Amino acid sequence: MVYYKTEDQIDFLRNSSLLVCKTLALVGTLVKPGVTTLELDRIAEEFIRDNSAVPGFKGLYGCPSTLLTSVNSQVVHGLPSSTQLKDGDIVSIDCGVLMNDFYGDVAYTFEVGEVEDNIRELLKTTKECLKLGIDAAVAGNRIGDIGFAIQNHAESHGYGVVRELVGHGLGKKLHEAPEVPNYGRRGAGMLLKECLVIAIEPMINLKSRAVKQLEDGWTIATLDGLCSAHYEHNVVVRKGRAEILSDHSIIEEALNKNRI
Repeated sequence: MVYYKTEDQIDFLRNSSLLVCKTLALVGTLVKPGVTTLELDRIAEEFIRDNSAVPGFKGLYGCPSTLLTSVNSQVVHGLPSSTQLKDGDIVSIDCGVLMNDFYGDVAYTFEVGEVEDNIRELLKTTKECLKLGIDAAVAGNRIGDIGFAIQNHAESHGYGVVRELVGHGLGKKLHEAPEVPNYGRRGAGMLLKECLVIAIEPMINLKSRAVKQLEDGWTIATLDGLCSAHYEHNVVVRKGRAEILSDHSIIEEALNKNRI
């Protein structure tokens, strides 16, 4: 069942999405060599609860944490741990909140110290994939147009597009219909209509698209052991131009201030 949202519901979703971005901005400024993802998880949970919301992931499907923190070859669903981040690592941090009965769900991949140029290029291209996917999320297009835009751009740079995990509808449930793959054919799939709210989240691997699940039952990692990047926005389908409810600039401005 696909649920189209009222403008009031979209406002609630926007507020939840923005709180996730503020949470990611806070923990992002703390990402540095020597910090553990368990520390980041604790700080994120405290911040979310201090802002009259609850962690969206914790307890859902048995998830033990507020953040999902995926380091280097981990694609998504990495569990926070006591392992210290190292210079040159990347860490994708995925976070959700539930506030006023509506979810926000945003991800951003952070650099730890000085990252190699080829990894930085992967991050840049994955961000571009997200933008192109959002550009295709307009009324009258189809789900396949979003996936095609992402896949075409990633593969043109020699990267692999993960197929086992997808974006999704967003609302009173964290995962609603429809699924939003990061690959596809133009003109294929469900017709996009106004006021559909979806999470678009390209997961792009440095080389092969093949992935595996680790023994913890949660973490998905690249099969070849090379790095993967992940960015996510919450988006409303509109006529002519999609509306982005989340705001990565909140994260990036905090990171820039932290560098000064």
